[in-house]
Amino acid sequence: MEESTRFEITNTHLANWHLRLRIPDGEGPHPVILMLHGWTGDENAMWIFNSRLPKDALLIAPRGLYGTPLGGYGWHTYQNGVWPIVEDFRPSVNALIELLTPEYFMNLDIDISRFSSTHIVGFSQGAALAFSLALMHPERVISIAGLSGFLPEGSSSFIIHEPLIGKKVFLAHGTTDKLVPVERARNEVDLLRTAGAEVTYCEDDVGHKLSASCFRGMESFFAINL
Repeated sequence: MEESTRFEITNTHLANWHLRLRIPDGEGPHPVILMLHGWTGDENAMWIFNSRLPKDALLIAPRGLYGTPLGGYGWHTYQNGVWPIVEDFRPSVNALIELLTPEYFMNLDIDISRFSSTHIVGFSQGAALAFSLALMHPERVISIAGLSGFLPEGSSSFIIHEPLIGKKVFLAHGTTDKLVPVERARNEVDLLRTAGAEVTYCEDDVGHKLSASCFRGMESFFAINL
């Protein structure tokens, strides 16, 4: 376990979940940020974003539910070369909704009063999962940072009902991303706005990663919206 004057960071195992947590000092209630890794990641992969997120937030980084052929974990069953549809993420969405309940955290010294509505940071496939969760359960989400990610196929059936009214979304994408084309992200700005979200978009000349300027943009986004 690593300690600081403001929070502690620990890896833990709860029921079927492997989690990395950053637990702030003080009684709370603390805002909750769910951190969802990309394909082949794990509960430690998102920790590069730790220092850019508000220090008073409880960070929860779960390990994906499905192993991948290349090692690490993902959020839906492996589909070689096929873009996932939103329903492919439903088992992981349901599992995350169950995870964010008092029952899972009652034995830890964590204030769980704000688990009913969370902020989410998702990278790549983790961003697709974040959008799927928000479309299926908008009442459980306050804001989303979707980094180098995508809206899954079939999202339009949810978007027409404007489920994201009042939600804040930060999108970041690289113009030379070889895995998720930037054109897809540009189109999804309009789709998310059609769903009712207030979207902030950051684009930079990088590949499948977050640029320094978009790092700062994400930091400002949560400083304002947490």
